[in-house]
Amino acid sequence: MCTNIVYEWLKTLQLPQYAESFVDNGYDDLEVCKQIGDPDLDAIGVAVPHHR
Repeated sequence: MCTNIVYEWLKTLQLPQYAESFVDNGYDDLEVCKQIGDPDLDAIGVAVPHHR
């Protein structure tokens, strides 16, 4: 299991299932996560609209 700041952030949003995908795709820092767009979310597998 991923135990970094991105995991903790996703856990607070009740979305920890995406933590591994985020980190595996280079989104391992909150500053980087601020720049995520819809194409990025598609690429890492966040397909459920209310999870975006």
